[in-house]
Amino acid sequence: MGGEAVRRLRLRWVHLLLGGALLMPYFLLTTVVLSVTVPDADPFRHLGWQFAAYGLSLPAVAVTALFPLVRTVQGACARALCQVPGQEPVTAPADSWAARRRTAAWSTLHVGLGALVSGATLAVPPAAVVLVALPFSARSRETDGHRYSLDVPPWAAPIVGLALLAALVTTAWAAGALLARCAPALLGPTPADRLAAAEARAAALAARNRLARELHDSVGHALSAVALQAGAARTVLDSDPAFVRRALTAIEETARRTTGELDAVLGVLRDGEEHGEDLSRAPAGPTLADLDDLLERTRAGGVPVTLDFPGPRRELLDALPETVSREAYRIVQEGLTNALRHAGREPVAVSLAPGDPGDPGDSDDPDGRDDPRELVITVENPVRAERRPRRPRPGGGAGLRGTAERAAALGGSAEAGLRDGRWRLTVRLPLRGDR
Repeated sequence: MGGEAVRRLRLRWVHLLLGGALLMPYFLLTTVVLSVTVPDADPFRHLGWQFAAYGLSLPAVAVTALFPLVRTVQGACARALCQVPGQEPVTAPADSWAARRRTAAWSTLHVGLGALVSGATLAVPPAAVVLVALPFSARSRETDGHRYSLDVPPWAAPIVGLALLAALVTTAWAAGALLARCAPALLGPTPADRLAAAEARAAALAARNRLARELHDSVGHALSAVALQAGAARTVLDSDPAFVRRALTAIEETARRTTGELDAVLGVLRDGEEHGEDLSRAPAGPTLADLDDLLERTRAGGVPVTLDFPGPRRELLDALPETVSREAYRIVQEGLTNALRHAGREPVAVSLAPGDPGDPGDSDDPDGRDDPRELVITVENPVRAERRPRRPRPGGGAGLRGTAERAAALGGSAEAGLRDGRWRLTVRLPLRGDR
């Protein structure tokens, strides 16, 4: 038996002894109840009554194991001592009856086998020592016509003692192997646990995708804006120092803001990877309240940007849910990034308008401005012939896919394409849940 096998046997044996110790309170209580309630019952001295008390104490163990925290204790013990191959036991409290029933079955098996192995561990080694030493003791000889030892010849007593020790080790090994084999089924994840784990993984993946979109939109826009601003400043370096100063200031502010956003997102990813934190707690990004700063930074690169915001602007911004406002900002940002990349310094028109996708006759306000059902975002810019893509990519680039994902996550839609020499991005975000 190798070193690893010996270590496994030792740990599983300790696990079985722990099960025997856990059974003792139930066993003693059952013994007292039997001796009081059953005539002629003598569980303290009669072996048959002791086994009866042992059998009657197991249902009490099963009932106790229905408490949710029992799975936490049993799972932790099995992880540390049972040496379960493959999937480790679950240590979370049992939050369903299926998990509780499995825990009850495991606890009954654990303490049941543990009590038998514990009893054998207490009785067999002393008996084996006596048998091994019997041929060398004077008591092994016949006295008064009968033998003072077990009914075995003195020369065979050591063999019987060693056989008892071997049987004890084999029993402990078999009982530990049986527990390790049953642990994945009884202490492993239930279908509800697997579903919860799958939902948690899906939520973490969605959070990571959201953070990836945030990085793409923020860093992509910053790099495009910085490149355009630096190029514009270089062309008028000698003729328009004031514009160069404004461009350099915009580059500095853009780099500082983007570095802060990048550090925040990377910090969330790093902490979530190391400590298992919820990635959905990532810092909230800018909203439409910060739209003017975004447009000013874009204009600093020499790009004329106009904003069409019909109706009372402040009232609509206050009425927008924070999630919609945050996603709308990123959508406008991505639209400006595409314009900077593909249209250069061509003028860009941004429109944010309330709307009603339903039948106008169903609403007292045909324009939908008193109680809008959706926010319509349009980013439009001319595209010169030399800048048009020769082979349009199906579904657009990563930015357009991210925009479509943002809109779909809110139940909206996104469309983008060339129309009469102009590139137009149109996104509709619902503002109410009755769409």
